[in-house]
Amino acid sequence: MAEFVSELKRTHTCGALRGGDVGATVVLMGWVDATRDLGQFRFVTLRDRFGVTQLRFDAHRDADLYADSGRARSEWVLAIQGEVVSRGENANRELATGEVEVLVTRLQVLNRSEVPKFPIRDEVDANEDLRLEYRFLDLRRRPIQSKIVLRAEITHIVRDFLHGEGFLDLETPVLTKSTPEGARDYLVPSRVHPGEFYALPQSPQLFKQLYMISGYDRYFQICRCFRDEDLRADRQPEFTQIDIEMSFIDRDDIYAVCDKLVARIMREVHGVELQLPLPRMSYDEAMARFGVDAPDLRYGLELSDVSDLVAGSSFSVFSDAVAAGGQVKAIVVPGGADLSRKQLDELTEVAKRYGAKGLAWAKGSAEGWTGPVAKFFDADAQRTINERLGAGADDAIVWVADRTPVVAAALGNVRKHLARSRGLIPAGVYKFTWVVDFPLLEFDADQNRWFAMHHPFTSPRNEDIPLLDTDPGAVKARAYDLVLNGHELGGGSIRIHDQDLQSKMFELLGIGAEEAELKFGFLLNALRHGAPPHGGLAFGLDRIVMLLSGAESLRDVIAFPKTASASCLMTRAPSPVDAGQLAELGIRTLKNE
Repeated sequence: MAEFVSELKRTHTCGALRGGDVGATVVLMGWVDATRDLGQFRFVTLRDRFGVTQLRFDAHRDADLYADSGRARSEWVLAIQGEVVSRGENANRELATGEVEVLVTRLQVLNRSEVPKFPIRDEVDANEDLRLEYRFLDLRRRPIQSKIVLRAEITHIVRDFLHGEGFLDLETPVLTKSTPEGARDYLVPSRVHPGEFYALPQSPQLFKQLYMISGYDRYFQICRCFRDEDLRADRQPEFTQIDIEMSFIDRDDIYAVCDKLVARIMREVHGVELQLPLPRMSYDEAMARFGVDAPDLRYGLELSDVSDLVAGSSFSVFSDAVAAGGQVKAIVVPGGADLSRKQLDELTEVAKRYGAKGLAWAKGSAEGWTGPVAKFFDADAQRTINERLGAGADDAIVWVADRTPVVAAALGNVRKHLARSRGLIPAGVYKFTWVVDFPLLEFDADQNRWFAMHHPFTSPRNEDIPLLDTDPGAVKARAYDLVLNGHELGGGSIRIHDQDLQSKMFELLGIGAEEAELKFGFLLNALRHGAPPHGGLAFGLDRIVMLLSGAESLRDVIAFPKTASASCLMTRAPSPVDAGQLAELGIRTLKNE
């Protein structure tokens, strides 16, 4: 009898058969998804990543085969040969293969399975830790499988598009030099250089710049990056970037290429046609209108400055904030007159989490405002503020009064909370925008020094270069982020290609000539050898897949993710290593008391 796999090859996947295949002899292979026993007939649903097909075993035709099929259990791996037959009136219209079934004539068990720790179903009650421990089973579930397949489709689209635009798919080192300026590096000890370490790359930034200096004027790479930092739902210690760099360009050239790339992805994944060019707004505008630099444009609830209207009010919380150089901003909540005290208290807690001392509020009515703030403003003042904000009698107004950064952070996140809790976010809507002209530097008062808001290799705007000597905080960067529905998809900048300007940037950041040479000497040396104007950006592939698949966490779109404690429950990494390995590396670990 012929053996499957070696002699009888799979002719179709479990998602391929249709009504037109009736009468064909086929070979299928896959996992047992479900079984039903109806006496003289047994039905087995066979599953692979393409779909499911119903198999029928008929005791009247082959009693031995029927008996053999009864031993198969959930997740056993089977190979079958049989004839495609119509299901007639019993067709399952909800399945792509539901018109037909396979009347099995040969069966071989390719492998058995232990009873799974949780059922392989679309919806399961198993907690996430158990699913991550048995991730190889979780990956068989269609909701996870569809996201992993989508990820592969998107990477194919990206490669195909960028190749067509003249980009070269080039690699950069994974073992490289530690240059910690942002997150902590993952360090790798060197055996042949005792006491010295490589670092896993936080990004290929410096090497892609070196490619530009070397004349490879259009580079891209889908690459792994590593950052030893605290995790969140949308952050992992290792992640994947779509990394892009171009020479002899300015920002508009980068926008144009990336607009077309994003449009291609949206067209092929969701059938959505984007209107190009994608909109742009300045960082200052984003912060003023939305309080965050990655604004969600699917709904309103914009921030409005009323500092001038409340500066002279008897409500000292407002007037004192303005007098101290701060500001007072408000959000109108449409229909918010129905907000309960509990809901208002929740909003207050959100504001406090982002640095505000509290949240002021008033509800509209036909007679005027109600609530704690109302008594401080007469009818004329209320009318003036309502007109500025466009607030009606059924609406509510919430305010934050504080320093400008606190007002932005607090109200920006109150805005997000309101949109979610009041169902203001439309489904199936994709709103892109470029956010441009970020500040080049930010000042840390505790350390009394400037830090690069993006990274030390970002170029200032040409017209702002003189301000580096007189007013560094006013300098805008030639930097940009692409934002989708309130999430940063990617960011980048035009790079500094002049060695003197790069040295000045290092000086501003408190990196002396000796330290700069130690950390970045290879880059400075390259800049002295004919560096072209260049720039680029990196998209977060994991985040793109998360947003386009509707996943709630990056863990759902990464095949083998880490937990919030940066551990892998399946492999039990990180783990201790043999003392001999440590000795060979000249390393001794210290116990954390």
